[in-house]
Amino acid sequence: MRREQNPKGWNEIKTNDSWAIFKIMGEFVEGFEKMSRIGPCVSIFGSARTKPEDRYYQLASEVAQGIVEAGYGVITGGGPGIMEAGNKGAHLASGTSVGLNIDLPFEQHDNPYIDPDKNLDFDYFFVRKVMFVKYSQGFVVMPGGFGTLDELFEAITLIQTHKIEKFPIIMVGTEFWTGLFDWVKEVLLGKFSNISATDLDLIHLVDTTEEVIEILNTFYNQNDLAPNF
Repeated sequence: MRREQNPKGWNEIKTNDSWAIFKIMGEFVEGFEKMSRIGPCVSIFGSARTKPEDRYYQLASEVAQGIVEAGYGVITGGGPGIMEAGNKGAHLASGTSVGLNIDLPFEQHDNPYIDPDKNLDFDYFFVRKVMFVKYSQGFVVMPGGFGTLDELFEAITLIQTHKIEKFPIIMVGTEFWTGLFDWVKEVLLGKFSNISATDLDLIHLVDTTEEVIEILNTFYNQNDLAPNF
């Protein structure tokens, strides 16, 4: 039995797709206008499910305070968990605290530590991810889930393919990240040669705030602070 060549409703779907362009453009325009004024920032990623009593929540807050004291602002996904911890640390240090929120059916809600004029809402993940990459001077990646891994590997891919300028990618929590990083080195690089050794040059595994700040400062003592593309 042949499928109908022009099923009912298909033209309406295509028309809706065309109009969606304007909503996407609107999100980009608002994002670019607000983010272009925030100054140098570092993005902090991690699980929305991390509770305030968790040591990684507390470490993320400490890292964010250290980032502000080093002269940067902080960008997070704007929600709970590690995102809240990052904004909280920036807020406690009286620094720039940016939240890039996304409309999700669960987990996501604004945290109270975002600067009111730097609280952006997105419907589209891909628009939100552009804002993270374009306006971040580095990624600090705390323990997280699929969303955290998505941001991590997209940044690595964009740097690898020279679509953006290089910046530090700092994975915090060796007990969490070492297994993944070893697999990348042993399997992707060693066994299958699917990546180059230089692709890993800007990835760092650390456990402390001091290490995060040292890596950022060392990198930007040799490179300019600027949007990434």
